[in-house]
Amino acid sequence: MEKVSVFGAGSWGTAIAFVLSDNGHNCMLWTRKPDQCREINEQHTNEMYLPKIELPTNLHAVTDVREAVTHSDVLIIAVPTKGIREICGQLNRLINEPKLIVHVSKGIEPDSLKRISEMIEDEIDPEKRKAIVALSGPSHAEEVVLRHPTTITAASLDAEAAIKVQDLFMNNYFRVYTHDDLIGVEIGGALKNVIALAAGISDGLSYGDNAKAALITRGLAEITRLGMKMGANPLTFSGLTGLGDLIVTCTSIHSRNYKAGNLLGQGKTLDEVISGMGMVIEGIRTTKAAHQLAVRHGVSMPLTEALYTVLFEGETPKQAVDQLMGRTKKQEIEDIFYK
Repeated sequence: MEKVSVFGAGSWGTAIAFVLSDNGHNCMLWTRKPDQCREINEQHTNEMYLPKIELPTNLHAVTDVREAVTHSDVLIIAVPTKGIREICGQLNRLINEPKLIVHVSKGIEPDSLKRISEMIEDEIDPEKRKAIVALSGPSHAEEVVLRHPTTITAASLDAEAAIKVQDLFMNNYFRVYTHDDLIGVEIGGALKNVIALAAGISDGLSYGDNAKAALITRGLAEITRLGMKMGANPLTFSGLTGLGDLIVTCTSIHSRNYKAGNLLGQGKTLDEVISGMGMVIEGIRTTKAAHQLAVRHGVSMPLTEALYTVLFEGETPKQAVDQLMGRTKKQEIEDIFYK
């Protein structure tokens, strides 16, 4: 049995804590909300994020960051990308000895264009962290807490740290592979949300399966092109954190990004979609970052650019699709890797 602390009691943070508690670990789940903390500890539920799910009775929630930090040598960050720097700043002030830092978030910071592991490096001093591990892959929280088979990846530049995380989570419904391509795993996990928004728009416009299949395929080509420019192994994008995560996020009823895109395709404004969802839609923020990365690295990302014009420049989804379909002709395989 290990002591583990999870920071962030949204749907995925709670699901992560669920698996750890199921495995018999002493898991502490931090939330900033006192009411949510009491609900988890007294009723063993988290109805706002995972309705009708009974949480393990050995899962303990707290609102005190210091208590969660001192509880364990393994700290798992499960907050939205925009909250990464804030929570890491708090952790940095409280850590007294090196901790293993794991993150399960998926996104890229606009303007700085940093991946989550790079943001963690900025905010937590080197002497206060043993290693950084990204836990990523096709994994909807709603299915994990039903103990449906799920397979994901623990990626780190430190092989022993990745194996440590693998050992913490592995059970008969939650399988974990290890990986050394931290860049590729983080890029795949972030950009799949962009393509999922576009897939939702396509379905919202009632364009059908042909369009969505093409969109997913060409979206993977864009992710691969950018990832390679940033130093990732192209084979990573054929794996769980690339193709696997892309498929599940572009097709599932559980995907917030797909849902948001679907509403946009039906004619809702971005403000209406954001206010109606009630949860963070990572793909919106990541689309801005992906647009900036494409410009920085000189990478052609037409789907991402089209989505950017819809989200931030007032173009209609129909106009964006018409422009995409009217692009000059290309050769497919060369275009995937070089154009």
